[in-house]
Amino acid sequence: MKKIICALCGIFMTGSVYAVPAVVDYIFDGDTFSAQVFLEPTVKITVRVRLINIDTPEIKGACRREKDLAQRAKSRLMELIPRGTVVELGNIKDDKYLGRINANVFLPDGRDVGLILIDGGYGRPYGGGKRKSWCDK
Repeated sequence: MKKIICALCGIFMTGSVYAVPAVVDYIFDGDTFSAQVFLEPTVKITVRVRLINIDTPEIKGACRREKDLAQRAKSRLMELIPRGTVVELGNIKDDKYLGRINANVFLPDGRDVGLILIDGGYGRPYGGGKRKSWCDK
């Protein structure tokens, strides 16, 4: 058990800059998914990963427009990283919600998933603080 705790501290310490491989498990919305991270060949954990520096509309949004945009963003993320895809998690940081981390997510070819979503109009850059409404046109 001590070995697992030490490994977790090393991987998920705030500001981790090295890439950690993870296998995509489930997409929650346009900027959050769960993934399995292998700490050792036979030891894995499942964590929720929120894409860092991006905001996508919420599935339970405040208006019909936001909900529709949220479904589009979720579908696009599902296309980019379907279940079973091996991604690299980089720049890992703690999240405000227990059991979730923030990270840059890289495809096997090295592209940043968050930037792909922003460039495609599925999300917008986010640096923290109050988010702008998706209901305004």
